[in-house]
Amino acid sequence: MQSLRTILEAIARGDLSPREAVATSLDAIDTLDGTIHAFTARADRETVLQRAEQADGPLAGIAVGVKDIFDTHDLVTAYGSPIYAGHRPAADAAIVAMLRNAGASIAGKTVTTEFAFFQPGPTVNPHDHAHTPGGSSSGSVAAIAAGMIPAALGTQTGGSVIRPAAFCGVAGYKPGFRLVPTVGSKTFSWSLDTTGFFAATVDDVAHFAALATGRALDPAPADPAKLRIGLYRTSVWNEAEKSMRSAVEHAAAAAQRAGATVIEIEEPDELAAAREIHSTVQNYEAHLALGHELRCHADKLSPTLLACLERGALITPDAYDSARTTARRARKRTTALFEQVDILLTPSAPGPAPRGLDTTGVPLFNKLWTLTGNPCVNVPGLKNAENLPLGVQIVSRFARDHVALAAGKWLEMVL
Repeated sequence: MQSLRTILEAIARGDLSPREAVATSLDAIDTLDGTIHAFTARADRETVLQRAEQADGPLAGIAVGVKDIFDTHDLVTAYGSPIYAGHRPAADAAIVAMLRNAGASIAGKTVTTEFAFFQPGPTVNPHDHAHTPGGSSSGSVAAIAAGMIPAALGTQTGGSVIRPAAFCGVAGYKPGFRLVPTVGSKTFSWSLDTTGFFAATVDDVAHFAALATGRALDPAPADPAKLRIGLYRTSVWNEAEKSMRSAVEHAAAAAQRAGATVIEIEEPDELAAAREIHSTVQNYEAHLALGHELRCHADKLSPTLLACLERGALITPDAYDSARTTARRARKRTTALFEQVDILLTPSAPGPAPRGLDTTGVPLFNKLWTLTGNPCVNVPGLKNAENLPLGVQIVSRFARDHVALAAGKWLEMVL
């Protein structure tokens, strides 16, 4: 994989020019994407290289893949749907504009599932092409894992940053809710949609997010003597495969040996209840957000998405409001958890990437934290007996994104 920090350090030393760095990424895409199918639209090579040569900003020399749920003024944005084939927005999404202002080069649009829901695209998992890369940020994670690009954007409404990052063995960072703008991305659920970042390692993804946003997200690794880790098995622990349960326990034991304090944390009833109402909030809002597409283009929607929108149509405003009340209680209860610990350690997914390309896996271990809005990081580095990646998830207190990233940097080194 390409390391964003290594590239930027080489540029700072004068060993590499931004144009050369971006050209390396474009060459890798040319070589590999015919097999991986991570990109749905490619920027013009010469235009990208000329812009890289003239780029002025902390991300100059970094080729970025943009999930095709974000608007780009110069590239087709189809949101993973035939309804929008050939669609060219008039303006960039806010985060895309931020990346360009920071000097990054937009290499192309990466495959998303249909409207960032569950209908898979053509992308395969670089570790084993017979397995899903996860979703909905399929192309972004696969492009990183295959070594095509050093950085990419994604979104998460259920588990679409953390889960595919785990399946493909890369670092994924889901910021706290609304820390990073979603303006200019196709809305699925306005209470849940969250912009996210991918890179090879936690160190790389923290650096990427820091330079893209201008926020202090690039801290030194955590001091283990001061780090309190909550081993959070959750009420759905037994739905994780044995290999995943072992991976989380291995990570906890490694952290404890390296000096951190590990505390067993029971899942409060309020959080177990909140996990169950995630789909109520999501589906109610999706039915409204995609109301035009449902009314005018239902024949072009997949059966999977159509069923979701039909379920959303049956949810009453009272049921939606009740679910929001449950979510609000869960957020308060989550905050109380962090009076005992600094971070929670929990599975990133039920197991390794499932075999087959007709599914993207399930967000069972992610959707609660999307609902509560807490920052999350997938820490890569572990594998199962079949050599498929296993990721562990770090969750921190709301507005303490730097704590999650610092702990993730440290834990990745320990693993």
